[in-house]
Amino acid sequence: MILNWILALLSGGLLAFIFPPHNLVWLAPVALTPLLIACAREDRWRWRFLLGWAAGVHYWFGLCHWITDTLARFGGMNITVAWLLFLLLCCVKAIQMGAFAALAGPILQTPFALPGVAALWVAIEWTHAWTGFEWLNLGNAGSGMSVPLRLAPLTGVWGLSFVFVLLAAALANLALRGPRARVLWLLPLVALVFLPDVPALQRGGAAAVVAQPNLSDDAVWTDDLVKHTIRQLALLSLSPVLSRDGAPDLIVWPEMPAPFYDYDSSFTGAVESVAKIAKTALITGIVARAGDGEPLNSALLVGPDGRRISRYDKVNLVPFGEFVPWPFGAIAKKVSTEAGSFEPGRNVVVSQLGDHRIGTFICYESVFPGYVRRFVASGAEVLFNISNDSWYGTSAARNQHLLIVRMRAAENQRWIVRATNDGITAAIDPAGRVVRSAAEREELAVRLPFSYRKELTFYTRFGDWFVALCAVIAAACLIRAELPSRSGSLR
Repeated sequence: MILNWILALLSGGLLAFIFPPHNLVWLAPVALTPLLIACAREDRWRWRFLLGWAAGVHYWFGLCHWITDTLARFGGMNITVAWLLFLLLCCVKAIQMGAFAALAGPILQTPFALPGVAALWVAIEWTHAWTGFEWLNLGNAGSGMSVPLRLAPLTGVWGLSFVFVLLAAALANLALRGPRARVLWLLPLVALVFLPDVPALQRGGAAAVVAQPNLSDDAVWTDDLVKHTIRQLALLSLSPVLSRDGAPDLIVWPEMPAPFYDYDSSFTGAVESVAKIAKTALITGIVARAGDGEPLNSALLVGPDGRRISRYDKVNLVPFGEFVPWPFGAIAKKVSTEAGSFEPGRNVVVSQLGDHRIGTFICYESVFPGYVRRFVASGAEVLFNISNDSWYGTSAARNQHLLIVRMRAAENQRWIVRATNDGITAAIDPAGRVVRSAAEREELAVRLPFSYRKELTFYTRFGDWFVALCAVIAAACLIRAELPSRSGSLR
């Protein structure tokens, strides 16, 4: 029993070490092996659940402990309360890994152990997006692996997760001295080398000037400071625009911790003036108002003539960042300084800009594969991700967020220009490569390359079809695993 607990906790730690700041991506195919061994050794489903739950707590704690600093510094919490709330989050999010372990046990005893367990993981991993908080999927570890990444345009990140768990299950089978014939389920992986290669590295035929203002999250905003910041944004944007490199296709201002309102003529007037002077369209983060007066976290697009083209209102809000979930209102405030809870937008917006169509999603929305693909499926030829990652401080969350955005680029084979308040500002190509990035925590403007693409990947067209397939496979394997015990009980 003690060995099982050690194995479970080992898997939780290995999973966390895959991602930044450690970046031990080679652990991806082996991280779940210890937990699977423990599940195979334990006959009681309740104990398997607890083993998986313990692994999950360890994983979420190791991966996201940066949340405590954010809640304490910007959420107005006592540090002890912040840690307790974070531990509660870990305990809740670990339920999914507990369910995985509980259900994986019987599947591991069947001839379909390898694909069944991998399918079960994918089906449960998909549910994170619908249970309060989503972050890194196991498949994100393959963002820099050219061969597994060939699956991304077909299956999304889920196909990479499936491959890594399939390999982990094969190692567990060998360690347990299970039937060697089960390892034959790895043979289909040979097909990966025959899939189309990731897009070749390109320089990008267009360019965006991205302003990175490096604004303080806890600044006390006065009228003078607001005016000074607007002037700085204008200067940052126009300096590279007026250089010998020629006018860019767009100017991009990020999501910012500043009182820049859609109804404030001093700010919107400056946006329009910069666009007119540069003769270039401009995207900026802005706070708009819904019909009921509640704030909206939005992205405003104006054309080269200064006229508004569109406004996108963020649909997927950050818990504790932009709203406080019930019943935590009495002990926490939002990380954002905007009064009231933000209201979610309702629609994906893809805008016509000259001969091309563009889409902009905001910050945390990058963690939702099925949502980001909707921009491309609606016609976006390039994606812009505006974000304020300064809430993360100097933690590894910045690099974790970048890793997530890279997978969105690979799934849809689209360039993504990432504009942030203080980093990591970057251009990501359709293979998920970071082509160029700017220095972090510095006030600067950088010219980032990109290109327009119209081709749609299989994943963009059909979405999370692979998740549905995995759910069916996992259900079939569970039924198959339970049949012997049921038939035995009927005799």
